[in-house]
Amino acid sequence: MRRIERENTGTIKPGQDLVAAGYAGLAGTLKIVSEREGELHQWFSSQYIDQILTGDFLLPVNDPEFFKNLGATEWEPVLEGGILKALWDLSGAYMTGISFDLHKIPVRQETIEVCERYDLNPYRLYSEGCFVLAADNGGDLVSALKEHGMKAAVIGKVTDGIKRIIVHEDGNGYLDRPSEDELYKVLSQNR
Repeated sequence: MRRIERENTGTIKPGQDLVAAGYAGLAGTLKIVSEREGELHQWFSSQYIDQILTGDFLLPVNDPEFFKNLGATEWEPVLEGGILKALWDLSGAYMTGISFDLHKIPVRQETIEVCERYDLNPYRLYSEGCFVLAADNGGDLVSALKEHGMKAAVIGKVTDGIKRIIVHEDGNGYLDRPSEDELYKVLSQNR
């Protein structure tokens, strides 16, 4: 593992919980739907598309210090490259291992359906408004986030060593090095 160079503002240690706050891939979904709205009408109703575009789904947090006050010891914004890149970067910045379950990461059904139409991985899709957090007690952090109206879930643990393990229903695998954001597969296509 090569260290991710960045300024670390908190702490992470083995045994801590990993929490996802917000929805993976949602910001990318909104960009795709706004750019490809006409094309999406062949698969989705106008009402459904309007529901996606007018929904208030993003986290109302502009200052990550907010998370510290709720019990997070470190946070990583999920931006380009999606939640898998954020998990990669967070573990690389602290040179620690992680283990997480993809099925525990909050993803909206709208994101799943749009990603299926374009053969995209929602976990590698732009996710502004989503954060990966480390906390000594992820359950307490999730409860505090929910009290503030935010979707959150404990998705895994910080582990000893440097392995980045993805828990699947079929067994375990390893997190691959981040690749280009899935958003570019759709927005760079000719119309």
